[in-house]
Amino acid sequence: MNTSFGSLLRRAAFAGLATVAMALATTAAHAAPAAEPATSGAACPELLNRQMPRLQDEKPQALCQYAGKVVLVVNTASFCGYTPQYKALEAVSARYADKGLVVLGFPSGDFGNQEYGSNKEIAEFCENTFNVKFPMFSKSSVAAGKADLNPLFADLAKRTGQAPKWNFHKYLISRDGKQVMSFASGVSPDSSTFTQAVEKLLAQPQ
Repeated sequence: MNTSFGSLLRRAAFAGLATVAMALATTAAHAAPAAEPATSGAACPELLNRQMPRLQDEKPQALCQYAGKVVLVVNTASFCGYTPQYKALEAVSARYADKGLVVLGFPSGDFGNQEYGSNKEIAEFCENTFNVKFPMFSKSSVAAGKADLNPLFADLAKRTGQAPKWNFHKYLISRDGKQVMSFASGVSPDSSTFTQAVEKLLAQPQ
């Protein structure tokens, strides 16, 4: 075998190996599973391991996206004496968001039928009247004994022994989901009692 012919064979073999390697790499890339999201189901507290429809469009939202945060859950209404608490809720949300607090609002007409509009109407009211930016979810039942009781509120009431008795009842959930604090409607979100509880939970490690 002369030198030039041997060189040609070696080059052909190398090219063939390179082609095979590229094909294998492409196949592996397509076969590899998608990366897990930053907040996985395994790390998600049991209380948040569920989906809820968003108020604006009723698109299901995974509450696990809030794992690792201090979560404030509140049942709201548009035509209640406590409705101005929307302003305080938005202020608390803005004040502590960078430290790990998220406010989740759940409109309900269970008490005095003070939330009787559609989801779209509620969303417009919250935005136009109080400039609410924190996440809001579709209208649901939150009062004890309701056949269609929101399962999140059922679990929160079970954990604390306190179900909402009126609009703007508040639950604070620790970062790991193991601690839940309950606050009656009359406790304003910007009161010292409430903000001290928020700060206490925020100070706990994730």
